[in-house]
Amino acid sequence: MTEIEMWNKYNKINKTAEKYDAWQFGGNTPEMPDILADLVLKGIKTATSSAYPCYVFEKAPLPPVRGYNLILNTKGEAVCITETIKVYTIPFNQVNEQHAWKEGEFDRTLASWRKCHSEVFSMELKEIGEEFTENMLVVCEEFKVVYPII
Repeated sequence: MTEIEMWNKYNKINKTAEKYDAWQFGGNTPEMPDILADLVLKGIKTATSSAYPCYVFEKAPLPPVRGYNLILNTKGEAVCITETIKVYTIPFNQVNEQHAWKEGEFDRTLASWRKCHSEVFSMELKEIGEEFTENMLVVCEEFKVVYPII
């Protein structure tokens, strides 16, 4: 299903939705966006995180609470729609086990979260001429799936 088809179906049910951001999860392997989108659809992944310096570089606002996200797979097909319920920034080395668990990846431990995200953030930051540090800010976002109903 295309993102517009899914958004139109959702809006037939929920007339309050006005706009959305469509995107796919990143990762350090080509199949990660599909794996992570599937975890969201199953209700396992209820959080994500991003390198704050990338927002600064792109002059982009942080995700808004009550904002809608249309999650795409690697083919650009719509998988589900989420609503952001919480956004905060925190140093990388202060992200806690609860957030790692909510991200739903690998074994859901803080150790695996740190390993994976330090690698991904390092790659992303290198592209904008920045370097990863343990105390750099991370944008943590929590969300719920609003369509399809799971």
